[in-house]
Amino acid sequence: MVSAAGALDSVGRKELEAMNMASSKPTKKIPRNKFVIACAVLASTNSILFGYDVGVMSGAVIFIKKDLKITDVQEEVLIGSLNIISLLGSGLAGRTSDAIGRRWTMALAAFIFLIGALVMAVSPSFAWLMVGRSVAGIGVGYALLIAPVYTAEVAPAASRGALTCFPEIFINVGILIGYIANYALQGLPPHLNWRVMIGLGAVPPLFLGVAVLMMPESPRWLLMRDRKEDAMKVLLRTSVDQAEASERLEQIVQGIQYAKEAAAVNESSNPNKTSNPNKTSKKDGEGKWRELYKPSIAIRRMLIIALGIQFFQQAGGIDATVYYSPVTFKTAGITSQGGILGATMAVGFAKAGFVVVAAFLIDRVGRRPLLLTSAIGSTVSLLALATALVIIGKSSTVGMAREAASYLAVIAACGNVAFFSVGMGPVNWVLGAEIFPLRLRAKAASLGVAVNRGMSGVVSMTFLSMSKAMTVPGTFYLFAAVSALCSIFIYFCVPETKGKTLEEIVESFHVKPQESLDKRATDLSELELGNRRGIPVKAETAVS
Repeated sequence: MVSAAGALDSVGRKELEAMNMASSKPTKKIPRNKFVIACAVLASTNSILFGYDVGVMSGAVIFIKKDLKITDVQEEVLIGSLNIISLLGSGLAGRTSDAIGRRWTMALAAFIFLIGALVMAVSPSFAWLMVGRSVAGIGVGYALLIAPVYTAEVAPAASRGALTCFPEIFINVGILIGYIANYALQGLPPHLNWRVMIGLGAVPPLFLGVAVLMMPESPRWLLMRDRKEDAMKVLLRTSVDQAEASERLEQIVQGIQYAKEAAAVNESSNPNKTSNPNKTSKKDGEGKWRELYKPSIAIRRMLIIALGIQFFQQAGGIDATVYYSPVTFKTAGITSQGGILGATMAVGFAKAGFVVVAAFLIDRVGRRPLLLTSAIGSTVSLLALATALVIIGKSSTVGMAREAASYLAVIAACGNVAFFSVGMGPVNWVLGAEIFPLRLRAKAASLGVAVNRGMSGVVSMTFLSMSKAMTVPGTFYLFAAVSALCSIFIYFCVPETKGKTLEEIVESFHVKPQESLDKRATDLSELELGNRRGIPVKAETAVS
């Protein structure tokens, strides 16, 4: 983290020199990828907070049960409550990031999680543990929303997919670190080891608090605040050359201008509504919540895609595999505590390793192929895992057959998280951050996080109960069926967005398939920009 911050500072000085050269040599390409990568890395540090909590809690809960004598129901509540409470954080994060900026929202998320981790580490009882868990959950909700939104708004179109994968990469790195901490600290006394495991989660927020001072603000947010000069400085540092920076600036300005014109047109068309020029949504080009609750046709399509992907990501049971790996591997016949935590660590390596593969492929292969590969692969892996557990559960399965089935269960669990990390893990956050217009992006992202965390909470708070009602293999068969439905949803509903600017993606939702891309929608309130050549369309023409 310190090296990333140092790189950002070093690259920043070079960028200032490059900006001075740009005016005399505007056609010379100046490499700026290192600066964008440094921004994405620092922004994604927030995601480590969530990932570490997920990973460490899967093992820490074994020792918490021994120390605090909690029941299975309390274990479900402890694990799943973080996701449910994060709904509050994600609901607040959209408005907060629009008000104080993307950068300071990241700092706020880290501070909230820091407090939660410290409270959990010193908790004398289950009640206090839940207090800390609740505070940490709010921080997680903030972090899950703001990291991909910030990265998508800073990154140029050519590298946006890979860079927006960074939050998911860091989530998986956090999970792996949590698994490693479980394995390394298991030898400490039971009343101490879980406290150290959880308390280590307070370290990343300290680094982020320093790093945020070196990060630029989102250029789109700056332009929403009429800070054009500051936005141009950021774009010059995150673009290939001055021409690209100017083009990106023009597209963003057009988008914000159309949002303002849309508000003015809608205001004038409603005689029963008194105007209020001081309202933030009109002044700054921000959308209102009612645009999401009562969406236009284009916005409805965006919501179906974004929220549908978020729903299926968690409904497929990935958190059951991650949170309850010890339960799964115990069912698979692994009896020793070290063996269970070791197999769990293998899951962490598979999950973290394959999300890096996704980052390399997403801007080359595209979003749709990765999503389809991920959903189909997870379906097959879940079927294999469930079948292996059924075979192990039969009394006739002994000796080599039982051992082979145990290996199959571990391989299938690793395969499930690997396929998830190739597509469903990172790509859903990329889509959620790029398909919505600027005026609605933060608010829509908060809805996506709410659906994601809500479904995650349902899965993690019911897995043990479902396993008792329909057995562990029966539960994984159910997850396999949901994953198969996800494949169908992706095939018929999810478009490809690779290589397009954020404004071009928004524009594509307002053009009917049979129309050319230059034919505009007739409702100005749905538009963010002019035609695809970047030439704005007059408001009075668009609504006439």
